[in-house]
Amino acid sequence: MTSTTLSPLGSEIAGSDFARLSRKITDAGLQGRRPGYYTLRIITVAALYAGGWTAFVLVGSSWWTLAVAALLAVVFGQVALVAHDVAHRQVFRRRRVSDASGRTAAASIGMGYGWWQDKHTRHHANPNNEDLDPDLDPDLLVWSQDQARVASGLPRLLGRWQAFLFFPLLTLEGFNLHVSSGRALANRSLKHRPLDGALLFAHCAVYLTVLFWFLPPGMGLAFLAVHQGLFGLYLGSLFAPNHKGMPILKAGDRPDFLRRQVLTSRNVNGGWFTDIALGGLNHQIEHHLFPSMPSPNLRKARVLVRRHCEELGVDYLETGLIASYRQALSSLHRAGAPLRRGNAHA
Repeated sequence: MTSTTLSPLGSEIAGSDFARLSRKITDAGLQGRRPGYYTLRIITVAALYAGGWTAFVLVGSSWWTLAVAALLAVVFGQVALVAHDVAHRQVFRRRRVSDASGRTAAASIGMGYGWWQDKHTRHHANPNNEDLDPDLDPDLLVWSQDQARVASGLPRLLGRWQAFLFFPLLTLEGFNLHVSSGRALANRSLKHRPLDGALLFAHCAVYLTVLFWFLPPGMGLAFLAVHQGLFGLYLGSLFAPNHKGMPILKAGDRPDFLRRQVLTSRNVNGGWFTDIALGGLNHQIEHHLFPSMPSPNLRKARVLVRRHCEELGVDYLETGLIASYRQALSSLHRAGAPLRRGNAHA
């Protein structure tokens, strides 16, 4: 693996390096739709969703219901991955069908589709840019030492030992997803705000009604905690390997498109099980370069992308899942160093 830097000099050849790669990908037929794959995947996930709630009803008022909560946490994560692919137009060509399908999938897990789509679009445009990527907002944790030096409130309190707190905090991510979706409804610029609000309210009302209709209060609260906690842990674990621990950019850094996407992303090695568990996001480099590419084609595109990067001398990072978590946690620990030294505002 050769070395390169995140330099604005890359913009001198903006477009040409990526254009050559794009032609290779197109010639290989990897941008084509995969209707058979997505039909099977959507039917399978929908069946698991329905089956999970059927099991919930059949198990009834028993502590075995917590096993159902764990199952549904994984199913909710898979629904989120389907919504992700639909939003990127990987499944349907037409925007109206994509929006309707994505909004339906998002509503079934209590996620505001418009809020998430706006946030995710901005992330793709400027991945790992601490000034422009909403995923690096220091609302709870700090992602760089610059953020640590000016941190206040919870980020200042948690930032000292955030690497150790990261996975425990992910258990709150499911709840945060619902809260953030609700808070976003106050943003008048959000498209389809009334519809998203109605769907979010309907999901929460039906979800809580079903929980406490079939379960006594204590057991219902336990189900809620296990289901949402494991859902958040799974969801956060899907996205943590992708960019955390990779180079962080500033607003003034202007590498060209190919370098901006490749150098801030990390792939995760693995076979078919990894592809299913991570929904294809383990091929994060290829996904960021070609976001509308169907996820089953990303593994094939990897060969072409990696070879192209080697020819250009652009770093292409691929590692195992555990190693990716280790790198992410090490980066979080380094980011919090100013807080441990007690000179955060120096």
